[in-house]
Amino acid sequence: MVTLAELLALLTVVALIAGQLLGQPILLSYVTTGSMQPTLDPGDGFVAVPMEVAGPVEEGDVVVFRAERVGGGGLTTHRVVDETPEGFITQGDANPSTDQAADEPPVQEPQIVAKAAEVGGSVVVVPSVGAVVEGMQEAVQTIQRRLAALLGTDAVLGAQGFAYLLFGLSIVAYAVDSLRESARGERRSRDRSRDSGTSTRLVVSAMAAVVVVIATAAMVVPAGPFAFDVVSSSVDSPSPGVIEQGTTENATYVVPNGGFVPVVVFLEPASEGIDVSPREFRVAGRDRVNATVTLSAPPENGYYRRFLVEHRYLAVLPRPTIASLYAIHPWFPIVAIDALLGVSFYLLGVALVGTGRVRSRSRETSTAGRRLVSRLL
Repeated sequence: MVTLAELLALLTVVALIAGQLLGQPILLSYVTTGSMQPTLDPGDGFVAVPMEVAGPVEEGDVVVFRAERVGGGGLTTHRVVDETPEGFITQGDANPSTDQAADEPPVQEPQIVAKAAEVGGSVVVVPSVGAVVEGMQEAVQTIQRRLAALLGTDAVLGAQGFAYLLFGLSIVAYAVDSLRESARGERRSRDRSRDSGTSTRLVVSAMAAVVVVIATAAMVVPAGPFAFDVVSSSVDSPSPGVIEQGTTENATYVVPNGGFVPVVVFLEPASEGIDVSPREFRVAGRDRVNATVTLSAPPENGYYRRFLVEHRYLAVLPRPTIASLYAIHPWFPIVAIDALLGVSFYLLGVALVGTGRVRSRSRETSTAGRRLVSRLL
């Protein structure tokens, strides 16, 4: 029997792995180096508050941002030590100099994905979870690579592949549990066996949760900020990104949809000197749409970065509904779509297999387990 503590520990590890694959911490994150000592030792985890609910970034905050050069790029956890007109200056607590002194451009708000939660001015630390997560993540990635080679498809790789893997594991876990119940049933009394077995509600709920993970990955993974490099020059140049000072230039931003479900996409300028058209559109399955980005070069010579933020949502709700929810907050359409898919899957599963328990005491109840899996698949 799995205890509540074991279940919470498993969910924590899954959330950490999924956060690393998505490039967006899910409630928890961790550090891999000693750059934040003594605040965070290598492998220490911390509570990561998404920027949508964390509030404005201030000097002294420990933030998770998408670095361009620090550590080869990717998610980095450092402290904000200053704010300038060009962006935030960041530094690891144990580092002798700032990231910007090491050629990392000033961090812009669209690059920051989370803030470390603090209580009484101290970061909330979850010690030594990184080693466990990295070991499991390496094992998951190895399994994904081998499955990709075996099946001849890349669909099982990355965040969505991780969700497919969870779905498959849930079915395997159910099958193993059914076999164990079958073996134990021979040693149980008839009265006791009536209350034994696997709850169909639990099985369907677990599979519905995996469907929600897959849907969330499909919406979150391709989205996010995109940076355009602009060089304001005193002379006209045909080189990409080099724009004559005080003028504008157009660039193409391609929005592909590799899935079969249409998506609704919203594009928003996230910095000065950038505009985009159209800002809202629908992309059919296995299709792509080109948006026109207008980049402006300031009157002064120099290097500048312009940011565009993309949000995408599965078109399982009417487009006006998604737009209305998006106007309230970019997270609202994701919550509504996940709720629709999760609840619909759960109700359909319960309607197909009922609300009792799946037991293996008799031939009749043994076939019920097989019917459950086959109907859900």
